[in-house]
Amino acid sequence: MEAIVERCCGLDVGEATVTACLLVGKSEEKPHKTLRTLGTVTRELIALRDWLIADGCTHVAMEATGVYWIPIFVVLEGYFDITIANAQHIKAVPGRKTDVKDAEWIADLLRHGLLKKSFVPPEEIRELRDLVRYRRKLIEGRTAERNRLLKFLEGANVKLASVVSDVFGASGMLMLRALITGEATPEEMAQMAKGRMRRKLRELELALRAVSRSTTVSCLACKSGAWSRWKPTLVWSKPGSGRSGAPFENK
Repeated sequence: MEAIVERCCGLDVGEATVTACLLVGKSEEKPHKTLRTLGTVTRELIALRDWLIADGCTHVAMEATGVYWIPIFVVLEGYFDITIANAQHIKAVPGRKTDVKDAEWIADLLRHGLLKKSFVPPEEIRELRDLVRYRRKLIEGRTAERNRLLKFLEGANVKLASVVSDVFGASGMLMLRALITGEATPEEMAQMAKGRMRRKLRELELALRAVSRSTTVSCLACKSGAWSRWKPTLVWSKPGSGRSGAPFENK
């Protein structure tokens, strides 16, 4: 099969090293092969780029291996025609697998135009996508912690969610902090309501009375990890303890 790229490089990417196979030669000739193995720190990647530029390389190809290809792509972007190929499309012939053989195989496929490019969005889109994905993960984590806390509250028979539409609003957060510290009575916590929620003071008082048989909200909230920045005091209310005014009553 006739080659269509005269100066190309195949990269086998790993976590700590990258093996490069540079093929240089006219399409009707056997190419001259140069092999190098470099580290993946930034200085080594810049050295790889400078070497390829000096030898007149025009095309570079590598597998989309985890996230290891990303920093290499960033360093080489704009200097070469880069092909990020799906690993399933580059499976080499059966036999002993080594980094050098993989790099040679990728370079040979690239030289003959047998690699299909994977879509890599522009830098601005990549950055925006990373931010959006990270924000989604944070929101999902926050939602999971909130749902876990609501489950803990129901387990302690604290019916705050039945009275308050948004348990994590301004009034709800004040009551949750008071529940965690365990220093306020249900009546005192109900008085923390703000705005239109003050019309439900009686309902709030009843909803904030927990049962003693359940593990305390303070302990469970602390275990959930969602409220650790407030350094809550863990409180247990035991029958006959004589603790008066605690939100966890033995009645």
